[in-house]
Amino acid sequence: MTYAIQAEGLVKRFGETRALAGVDLTARAGTVLGVLGPNGAGKTTSVRVLATLIQPDEGHAQVGGYDVVTDAHRVRQLIGLTGQYAGVDEMLTGTENLVLIGRLLGMSRPESKGRAAELLERFELSDARDRAAKTYSGGMRRRLDLAASLVGRPQILFLDEPTTGLDPRSRGGLWDIVRGLTEEGVTVLLTTQYLEEADQLADDIVVIDHGRVIARGTPDQLKTQAGGQVLEVRPVTEADHVTVARIVAELADAQAEVRDGLVSAPITDPAVMPAVVRRLDEAGVTVGELSLRKSSLDEVFFALTGHRAEADAAPAETPETVEAGV
Repeated sequence: MTYAIQAEGLVKRFGETRALAGVDLTARAGTVLGVLGPNGAGKTTSVRVLATLIQPDEGHAQVGGYDVVTDAHRVRQLIGLTGQYAGVDEMLTGTENLVLIGRLLGMSRPESKGRAAELLERFELSDARDRAAKTYSGGMRRRLDLAASLVGRPQILFLDEPTTGLDPRSRGGLWDIVRGLTEEGVTVLLTTQYLEEADQLADDIVVIDHGRVIARGTPDQLKTQAGGQVLEVRPVTEADHVTVARIVAELADAQAEVRDGLVSAPITDPAVMPAVVRRLDEAGVTVGELSLRKSSLDEVFFALTGHRAEADAAPAETPETVEAGV
């Protein structure tokens, strides 16, 4: 199989810090590869290597069939990149930002103006084309930034946490844009710490933690790997959540998490549910809520690493975990 992106054994050090510790990943042409992990996991470093912004200390990678070190100039002709923060010039208008990119890419002035108008229309920014970018909302700036990365019609697009800080409506709008790009045959590498985003967009997923790939597969494959289903139990009496967590962890043979009084754990055997009910009844625990549902990618990440992917988001209550047999 020919891959649009292929990396093997990528290692990158910054002083004594090992940002990448042997990362392997592949992306099929015309698909979205989601790269998941918390801040500091190595996602952005991976993108910077693949986009030829930095060179790996070990390993090698090809993008569009070209080596990112020896054929970096060819790689740059094929790719677009949008980082975590909008890189537009706030003093220029939307049109001027895109025309500038076109001119830097060697387009004629008429060609760059035409491409700018096309992209502004596509990203629903035509009405703001003559306004300075500093007057744009956060979502508008992100759309303009993404438009700028598409001026050169890249075959491969790197999106490094493109929806960070956006409201749900703006995030959904960018998701629609990404879907449209893949329908046109563009390959997208999307880094994110939003599990829902990867679940919505990614054809394949790589999970990175501490500079290493700890899991890979389709969203459904990863959910199955983490247990496939999640048992949730909420006791009527808050003080009983410790007992509930212990019983659930033992019977599910997995970590049980307590968040906002709700105990949850991944399970592979649905027969665990009636067994939990019997044990809780024997322990005198009254249950207010009991359910079995399909795993989310958030549970997948928790099962793999013991912590949430959105590690920098402060939860309403610090989650506790109970190991099986503890």
